[in-house]
Amino acid sequence: MTTIKFAICGVGHIGKRHCAVVQGFHNSELSSVIDIDPLQLGSIEVPPSVNKWSSLEDFLNHDNNQTDVVSICTPNGSHIDLAQLAIEKGYHVVIEKPIGISSNKISALIELASQKQRNIFVVKQNRYSPPIKWLKEVVETGKLGNIFMVQINCYWNRDDRYYTPNGWRGSTELDGGVLFTQFSHFIDIMHWIFGDIYSIKTHLENYTHQESTEFPDSGVSQFRFENGALGSLSFSTSVFDKNFESSISVIGEKGTVKIGGQYMDLIEYCHIDGYEQPNLPPTNPPNDYGPFKGSAANHHYVIENVVNTLNGNDTITANALEGLKVVDIIERIYKAAE
Repeated sequence: MTTIKFAICGVGHIGKRHCAVVQGFHNSELSSVIDIDPLQLGSIEVPPSVNKWSSLEDFLNHDNNQTDVVSICTPNGSHIDLAQLAIEKGYHVVIEKPIGISSNKISALIELASQKQRNIFVVKQNRYSPPIKWLKEVVETGKLGNIFMVQINCYWNRDDRYYTPNGWRGSTELDGGVLFTQFSHFIDIMHWIFGDIYSIKTHLENYTHQESTEFPDSGVSQFRFENGALGSLSFSTSVFDKNFESSISVIGEKGTVKIGGQYMDLIEYCHIDGYEQPNLPPTNPPNDYGPFKGSAANHHYVIENVVNTLNGNDTITANALEGLKVVDIIERIYKAAE
């Protein structure tokens, strides 16, 4: 196994998580950290051997391809432009969710990566959670029979502790909206297990963020899946004080299941004809951002997949085309409310 060297671009909450995972995983090495904010860059503690750069351009001009992978952990709206710079210089990229906020720009990036023969790894760490892996297996093996209905609920809190004045969060250009920043993981799970949607109808509201965001904080969307099932998505970041739930309920011909908890991390209900619910490994805790928590801390699986894929021992778990599809679905959900 060849040691894979990583540069982390953007060392905020999630970038620091990438740094820790890379440094703690065998066959991976942290070579550089990059951030345009001098306070952010100065706050991260790394060994003296790790280079610090004030811009991705500085890194690309001086690294001379000593690094293998650039992890893009910056605000959503900057992902594609930064990934393009890295790929053009010959680097593979890991891109935090969402891969971007424009399907047109993502398509152009995929074409560039193909021309340069570089890999794009998209962070979809919720796919590794035991209840989600179990649900995919139950659906794909036909244990539920024909799927009739799928309901996704995403009810979180993001308030003035999260949206700081003049920050990127809440900006249409850099944030994109709650379906991109908070809930794209759960839309990925929906598509990964049940496929594409059509005939979308959406209603949006902004209940508690009129002064802090340029987009709605809540919505309800109804649609059909390509397999004929009815689907719905209800989402909000206006929940009081703390996250409430992220859940998915499935009504099938032969049974009913619900995965719930705050982060879609618990099997809350399982009643399937002739089937006994198995004991699953525990789900990893959520990423902790102080007063806020996010989805499961499964980034070590992502880095493991990168290392193994680049060594020829695995294939990409979540590729750029899948990341593009999630963004396409989000765009169509929002467009259906216009």
